[in-house]
Amino acid sequence: MKKILLDVDILLDVLLERKPHVTAAAALWSAIERGAGAGLVPAHGVTTVHYLARRARGARFARRVVEDLLSVFRAARVDEAVLRSALALSLPDYEDSVCAASAVAAGCDVLATRDPRGFRNAPLPVLDPSSAVAWLAGAG
Repeated sequence: MKKILLDVDILLDVLLERKPHVTAAAALWSAIERGAGAGLVPAHGVTTVHYLARRARGARFARRVVEDLLSVFRAARVDEAVLRSALALSLPDYEDSVCAASAVAAGCDVLATRDPRGFRNAPLPVLDPSSAVAWLAGAG
């Protein structure tokens, strides 16, 4: 089965209904829910999502968001080895490096993000949400 790690921006686009990005992000989320591939999120991203969801809409909403997230996606580990691997990557943003290193450690085939330019020189292919949906469908 194809394995894809979603960057936090895609998760937040869906969960917070951020326009205009929600449509493509929701299509990717739905494809994973339907079983087109195995979806993962970096473990540290779950806490980020909770924090931002709580700030935006309160504690009850944030808890429901995390429950929904973990019902669809598996958490990709972020441990010392991943953090050290991230330091060795040449990405401009360390958080992006951690996502990429987490994806590699989890054996993902691709990483999906709304900002593929931030992942230049990543150690695995990086797709925007629409391209990731096509890839999951076998078109890429």
